Amino acid sequence: MYCVIDGSAKISPTAVIEDFVVIKGNCIVGENCVVGSFSYLENAVIGNNSVVKSSRIVNSRVGESCTVGPFAHLRNNAVVCDGCRIGNFVEIKNSVIGAGTKASHLAYVGDADVGERTNVGCGVIFVNYDGKTKHRTKVGKDCFIGCNSNLVAPLTVGDGCFVACGSTVVQDMPSGAFGIGRSRLTVKENAAGKYLK
Repeated sequence: MYCVIDGSAKISPTAVIEDFVVIKGNCIVGENCVVGSFSYLENAVIGNNSVVKSSRIVNSRVGESCTVGPFAHLRNNAVVCDGCRIGNFVEIKNSVIGAGTKASHLAYVGDADVGERTNVGCGVIFVNYDGKTKHRTKVGKDCFIGCNSNLVAPLTVGDGCFVACGSTVVQDMPSGAFGIGRSRLTVKENAAGKYLK
């Protein structure tokens, strides 16, 4: 087994560190954790009973009983609270993810506060940068953010909201609202050939 572990790291004796893991800086790995092969931790805190699968966590915190990865990236003070699922190819930057929330795959959560038990669908983008300034998004608890949605900051989405898949949200949503922001599909019959040549 080959790993790189700094002497400053604090790792519970009940934690499992698999092959080819790098643990640098002031890391803390809690009880009964599993840090899977090819993970990279730097100044990271991993709570008890959490599993990190082939992921990169830098200057960030993961709560208890969470799963992260494979191939997730947490950076710049990302905070993931207890009982969360952060899945494959999810990036979280400078954000707080509430307890029990799921972002299962292919999402970017940047400069955001996401409430408890919210579902962030596949392909959701928190649009935090306007070319000059970073802006923040607040999403309440018990929300459902449908696949391939864009949340354009600055933005507030209240508790219990539902954003339909494929929507681009550019205005605040009050609690309990249903947001649909799609362009209407135009179908041109017998026209595909000229685009496929």
